[in-house]
Amino acid sequence: MASSTVDQSQVARNGLREKVLTLNSMNPRVRRVEYAVRGPIVQRALELEQELRQGVKKPFTEVIRANIGDAQAMGQRPITFLRQVLALCVNPDLLNSPNFPDDAKKRAERILQACGGHSLGAYSISSGIQLIREDVAQYIERRDGGIPADPHNVFLSAGASDAIVTVLKLLVAGEGHTRTGVLIPIPQYPLYSATLAELGMVQVDYYLDEERAWALDVAELHRALYQARDHCCPRALCVINPGNPTGQVQTRECIEAVIRFAFQERLFLLADEVYQDNVYAVGSQFHSFKKVLMEMGPPYAVQQELASFHSTSKGYMGECGFRGGYVEVVNMDPAVQQQMLKLMSVRLCPPVPGQAMLDLVVSPPAPTDPSFMQFQAERQAVLAELAAKARLTEQVFSEAPGISCNPVQGAMYSFPRVQLPPRAVQRAQELGLAPDMFFCLCLLEETGICVVPGSGFGQREGTYHFRMTILPPLEKLQLLLEKLTRFHAKFTLEYS
Repeated sequence: MASSTVDQSQVARNGLREKVLTLNSMNPRVRRVEYAVRGPIVQRALELEQELRQGVKKPFTEVIRANIGDAQAMGQRPITFLRQVLALCVNPDLLNSPNFPDDAKKRAERILQACGGHSLGAYSISSGIQLIREDVAQYIERRDGGIPADPHNVFLSAGASDAIVTVLKLLVAGEGHTRTGVLIPIPQYPLYSATLAELGMVQVDYYLDEERAWALDVAELHRALYQARDHCCPRALCVINPGNPTGQVQTRECIEAVIRFAFQERLFLLADEVYQDNVYAVGSQFHSFKKVLMEMGPPYAVQQELASFHSTSKGYMGECGFRGGYVEVVNMDPAVQQQMLKLMSVRLCPPVPGQAMLDLVVSPPAPTDPSFMQFQAERQAVLAELAAKARLTEQVFSEAPGISCNPVQGAMYSFPRVQLPPRAVQRAQELGLAPDMFFCLCLLEETGICVVPGSGFGQREGTYHFRMTILPPLEKLQLLLEKLTRFHAKFTLEYS
């Protein structure tokens, strides 16, 4: 209050009006939003890159951004067929070029025929181009072994994130003890905590079991739910499978148990399945919540409400910048579904190039198409290299003193646990930093390696982690891992 008075008197002396929008007068919920993946440590990484360009001497020659799952920024080459068709859609004059295969031309013509004015630059309907929604529904049916999917239950979106936020908005209700609570995994992807803070909902943490490879334990769901009912009204449960940042892949038995729990406790289920193509561990397999739910039969299959999400940003595609994604809703009240469409229509439509990219992802070349062999070779090469990098990351960290790392079963991150000396924890507290943030900042300043502290994702009290992608090229990843483990050893010695 004293600071505000001083600010106002300073303004009066300068003869200026106070701004209408200040930190004190802005939306307080926005101030509470935090998004660690692009937080302060990333801002410092950008500053270091600028300093390097200006010739400032550093102990490293480049900043390696292992903070975000941006495959192509880390050197992954785009899949040829996807880009060929997109190029033809963006510039239809190329349809006359002999440099593109016939199947790519046919796919581009098919997409353009479904666009307003036969142009990717036209708006689509708010739920997305009908043809593409039908292709998404057919993809879901193939993926789930023939279980039907209705295109009217499919809504296209600007990446999965946009759809997740839209569904969460539908769940906002109540005040005080009746405010909506949403169960989210800890560690979690910060989109969830940020969105709940912005919408004024209550974050209800359930902890994944690090000692059991980040397993989801239904007993822990019960604990979190019953404790939360003292101060909010839990109405939804989020599951990320494969996990981000933890990389675990849920078993079918676990998914069945989660569905039973959600049904018994009357919770809306959100299944974040954007890493469904990224499963590496022997014995692990992706099971969609939709498929398991339907195969469980009544009453679950006909009553349990579910929204499941997918994206073009991850998998083998890594097409983050196109912002393509979808949500499929199951057993949603038809009147609520209409309200969701209304909410989406306020933003007109998802990016149409992203919709086109999504169409290619859900309906890739068939075995009889000219582009099939190259497409399959490129897809398998990307996934094989990611699997090799997942094994390498686990191996190097598991052999390093003071660092432990669960198997990276899926997704594209590792979430190692690091031991930090008490003096380092004390120094972090003196600086007003979380201990793992202090470690990650020191790592960045000395090595140029940018990773995200575990405190940005949530972790059990007294434990410290960081998240790093496994996306750098194999040779660069090997060097990164060696530099990181050497730095941890030096850091430990320095603060012991």
